[in-house]
Amino acid sequence: MFELQRVRPDHASAILAFELANRGYFTKSISDRGDDYFAEFEDRHRALLAEQEAGLGVFHVLLDDDGNVVGRFNLYDVAEGTAVVGYRVAERAAGRGVATAALRDLVELARVEYGLEKLRAVTSDDNLASQKVLANAGFVPVGPAQIANRPGVWFELTLSQRYGVEPPPTR
Repeated sequence: MFELQRVRPDHASAILAFELANRGYFTKSISDRGDDYFAEFEDRHRALLAEQEAGLGVFHVLLDDDGNVVGRFNLYDVAEGTAVVGYRVAERAAGRGVATAALRDLVELARVEYGLEKLRAVTSDDNLASQKVLANAGFVPVGPAQIANRPGVWFELTLSQRYGVEPPPTR
C-alpha cells in the first residue's frame, strides 16, 4: 500500500535518498538535476517548503509501508485555478500502476482540497511511460512543447470535465 503525503521538513532526508538512489534511472527519460541540486539539497528543500507555504505549489511524497519515498507528485506554478503537474516514481515501483494511482489521488486532492480547475503536464515525445500515466489519469494531449531542449507534448485535464461537473450556466 502507498500513501501520498504533503511534503514536510522531516521528509528531506528521505527525499534526498530517493533522488540519489534513482538518479541514473531518472536520467534515462528526463534531464538530470545536476550535481548542484544534490550539493544544495537542504537549501532547495527549505525553498520548496517556502513556496508551498506561499501557495505557489503543493508538493507530495509517495511513501511505501515502511515509510520510504517511492515517488514525488507535485503541483507547481499554481495560479488562477491552474497548476502544472510533475511526478517521478522510483525504478522499483515503476510499471506496476503506482504512478497512475498516485496521480489520480493527486488529481482528486487538486480538485477537492486545493480547489483547482485545470491541471497541465508536459512530457518528452520519447517518454511513453509518462504519456501513458497521464492518459490513464484522464489527461489529453493539447499541443507541442519543448522540455529540456527535447520535443514534447503538453497534456491537460479540466477537473470539472473529468468528474462530470457541469460549469454554471452563462447568462
